[in-house]
Amino acid sequence: QVQLVESGGGLVQAGGSLRLSCAASGSISSINVMGWYRQAPGKQRELVATITSDGSTNYADSVKGRFTITTDNAKKKVYLQMTSLEPEDTAAYYCTSRLRTYTGWGTYWGQGTQVTVSS
Repeated sequence: QVQLVESGGGLVQAGGSLRLSCAASGSISSINVMGWYRQAPGKQRELVATITSDGSTNYADSVKGRFTITTDNAKKKVYLQMTSLEPEDTAAYYCTSRLRTYTGWGTYWGQGTQVTVSS
């Protein structure tokens, strides 16, 4: 069984920084993509950033230049360094991964970690 566990959320003032971490565990044989989505109250879940196994990254326009996604493939971890945070960044942040187990490829989600940015 695959688990994605996020950590690092919290309350921060506007202009501050936070680093989110996500660890994947279970019978994982290969990881294709890891990433972060977020969902604010009353809004749809939206892409924040993704990173492929070969290091290619993709960012939402709203976070470009402020957020950086990195991975530690050996440890099956993904990180999101968030700087210059804005109140609009307040949301639950979800880790996701497309990965392969003995049953085949699938997309998995973590439980989410809350990020609150005060003005």
